[in-house]
Amino acid sequence: MSGVRQARVEDHRAIVERVQSWWADSRTPTQAWELSLLLPKLFLQHFARTSLVVEDDSGIRAFLVGFHSADAADEAYIHFVGVDPQLRGTGTARSLYTTFFAQAAKEGRRTVRAITSPTNTGSIAFHRAMGFTVEPGDREVDGVSVHSDYDGPGQHRVCFRRELEPA
Repeated sequence: MSGVRQARVEDHRAIVERVQSWWADSRTPTQAWELSLLLPKLFLQHFARTSLVVEDDSGIRAFLVGFHSADAADEAYIHFVGVDPQLRGTGTARSLYTTFFAQAAKEGRRTVRAITSPTNTGSIAFHRAMGFTVEPGDREVDGVSVHSDYDGPGQHRVCFRRELEPA
């Protein structure tokens, strides 16, 4: 496995294909395709410098699409992360997050934000283990604070925040 590298626009097709195949075990093909729509090419056209990829001879094995906020000068946001199911539990996602945190801190960012679905218990546990706190919402789902209709009607989300140490 090679190290973490900066993403490139040319990675877009492979990342979308990975989303559709890596999530096929937990979703229907249509649902996996719909999930891949959360990653339009514009993310890599405008945020490749702050997005990351892990690859080896077989291609992309993990990725993190994130960016530094244009409106909140001290914040960064992790939009979407994927890890090949064969690499889950190996520290690959932790490495991507740690690299993103270091780059964000180096550029003066002090807060990283992320969201997930309240049903994604694995994501909630991972973010907490990475030092994120859950931001108080307007209701609770299974003991977790949730922001109702965050991504539209019925699209509730758990909102995370992590403070960074200055670089």
